[in-house]
Amino acid sequence: MTAATEKTGARTDQAASVIAEARERIDALDDRIIGLVQERMAVSAVVQEARIASGGRRVSLSREMEILGRYRDALGKPGTAVAMLLLELCRGRV
Repeated sequence: MTAATEKTGARTDQAASVIAEARERIDALDDRIIGLVQERMAVSAVVQEARIASGGRRVSLSREMEILGRYRDALGKPGTAVAMLLLELCRGRV
């Protein structure tokens, strides 16, 4: 076994190469996702500040239900969990 096959769990060098390339792409996608989540958090803070400044509540439960539905429709049942985590990150201190 080569170092590449050991690191990837592949049984051939060819499979190890495919896995290594795919992992690089996944890492790049994760970096983009993290950046987008951080951007979403900042935009959400603007919405919350405007809502509070106008006498409203920080969180809009009807809006959160829309978001949960969108993620569930796009990603299935696990999408609800993804949306819940995203909403939790973006709410800030409630």
